[in-house]
Amino acid sequence: MTNQRYFFLILILGALTALGPFSIDMYLPGFPAIAQDLHTSVSQVALSLSSFFIGISAGQLLYGPLLDRFGRKKPLYFGLALYVVASLSCLAVHRIETLIALRFIQAIGSCSAAVASVAMVRDLFPVKENAKVFALLMLVLSVSPLLAPTLGGYVTAAYGWQAVFLALGVLGGLLLLASFLWLPNGYTPDTTLSLRPRPILTNFWTVLREPQFATYALTGAVSFSGLFAYVSGSPLVFMDLYHVEGKVYGWIFAFLSIGLIGASQVNSLLLRRYQSEQIVLVALSCQLLTTVVLLGLTSAGVLGLGGMVALLFVFLSCLGFTSPNTSALSLAPFTRHAGSAAALMGALQMGAGALASLGVSLFDARSAVPMVALMAGASLLALLLLLVGRQRVTHLVAAAPGVGGAMH
Repeated sequence: MTNQRYFFLILILGALTALGPFSIDMYLPGFPAIAQDLHTSVSQVALSLSSFFIGISAGQLLYGPLLDRFGRKKPLYFGLALYVVASLSCLAVHRIETLIALRFIQAIGSCSAAVASVAMVRDLFPVKENAKVFALLMLVLSVSPLLAPTLGGYVTAAYGWQAVFLALGVLGGLLLLASFLWLPNGYTPDTTLSLRPRPILTNFWTVLREPQFATYALTGAVSFSGLFAYVSGSPLVFMDLYHVEGKVYGWIFAFLSIGLIGASQVNSLLLRRYQSEQIVLVALSCQLLTTVVLLGLTSAGVLGLGGMVALLFVFLSCLGFTSPNTSALSLAPFTRHAGSAAALMGALQMGAGALASLGVSLFDARSAVPMVALMAGASLLALLLLLVGRQRVTHLVAAAPGVGGAMH
């Protein structure tokens, strides 16, 4: 594979991976405007974020078997087309309940891109390069938190929040066209796989019984749910509690994302000397320490805007180390069931994220404590899952150069 083709392939896969996050981040600055136009509260608008997470979680379980049975591209086309229709339908909503429902459908469409892109990493690249490729995908993915909220803030201010969904519909259409024209086929459909519920559940159970998958997929999902708590709670925390404008919030959100982006790229360098499982353990420990400090200062009411931004930056940096390594370690043992494994991993991640988002939405409190408490709880539980689960992994399948052998 030439360097130019390698770069172009990473760009398309990264853009597909970023579609869901872009759909989340871009409309966040518009929460107050949506609440005003639909005669509801910001907390109720946040439920449209929770429904999006639920849709992604459920949709990934749907697309996993379809990707294995029919190949990667046909289910991807269907999902992207559904995404475009749902996005454009959001232009005409007049009730918050309608927006919540359409966001669920939009998520069902977008998660086809997420599952297909992850499965294609396993199809198109050697296993030993997967952690590096996932880190590169996170670099493309990082465009979302850098551009989406800032762009969303300006679009909302200039044209109204409905224009955000118009832009998302156009983005989905462009990705559909790019996937059709330039995305290669790297997987032969397995026509022996049944789409009946029982065989599908059996495949998922087979994947979940793999100790390495169970350990790192669950650890990664719970750890990453802290990010969803932050995303759901940050509009209230920054715009209501710290009284920053929507445009300023977009810039803060973009700045904080630099931590996630930078760490994911430093991770590629660390993989030359350290094993993925070593990086995960250290990063999770730092993540827990950061959230405990953040929770203590927030509860005491002594944390200003600068301190909040600084500690959230460290928290997101820890996630930048954890996420690509847990993803690579989760998928490394699979070839035949890579699509189902990618789907189940994504479903676990988004399911945990939906619960965290819903937890933040349920607390219509004038405090950052609910958001921070959920972040700290997720970090603690993830570390416990890692410490307990790794004892069951008797042989670790390589996920990066230098990774292998038994885990003790």
